[in-house]
Amino acid sequence: MTSLSDAAETKRLGNAIAKPISELFDFGRAHDFAEIVADGIVHGVGLVFALIGVTALIFYATLWSSHGELAAAWIYGLGLVLCIAVSFTYNIWPTSRTKWILRRFDHSAIFVLIAATYTPFLQRGSHEPMIAIMLAAIWLVAIGGIVLKCVFPGRYDRLAILLYLAMGWSGVMVAGPISEYLPPVTVWLIVAGGMIYSLGVVFHVWERLRFQRAIWHAFVIAAAAVHYSAVMTCFSLSGMGA
Repeated sequence: MTSLSDAAETKRLGNAIAKPISELFDFGRAHDFAEIVADGIVHGVGLVFALIGVTALIFYATLWSSHGELAAAWIYGLGLVLCIAVSFTYNIWPTSRTKWILRRFDHSAIFVLIAATYTPFLQRGSHEPMIAIMLAAIWLVAIGGIVLKCVFPGRYDRLAILLYLAMGWSGVMVAGPISEYLPPVTVWLIVAGGMIYSLGVVFHVWERLRFQRAIWHAFVIAAAAVHYSAVMTCFSLSGMGA
């Protein structure tokens, strides 16, 4: 009996080992070479412009902003570059166990980007208790989301999408108070960027669509560009009666 059970267990383990990586780790629909190249181009363009834009932002903040504003610029800039760079690496990496690890970083980086994007805006009014609490709450939720993605990889993905959207639109709770510290154009750009992100989610979940990932990430890059413009106007127009 023992030998038979051992043989069955050995066979089961052998079958598991023989399975392709794509069956052991769920990465969704397999994408062909053209789709991967298109997605890589979208990421590459976004990363180049992010590096240029963040450099310009930090240079400007170093010359004209307070220490708190400069720190917020650094947090935002690092979050933006980190998110695009990690996403770039994950999405072009061949299917493997390493890609499964990168997936955790990719999904976690989205939480970092959302919190980092909020930081320059909320920092402006952080001396007000409600806005300060909002800033702390955003980062606490981001940390919780990162733990969720790292401890339970491949699970609760739909919940994570809802959490991304909830974090992204949570700013409406302090829209009134924070708008007193931001130029009107900045507020409109924040809303526009959020709408682009939200529309892009349609393509994020539409996995059967060819070039789905490239389209989704194009929405992400476009929304990030709009939010970058919001951050720049926040720094350059604040205090000028814009």
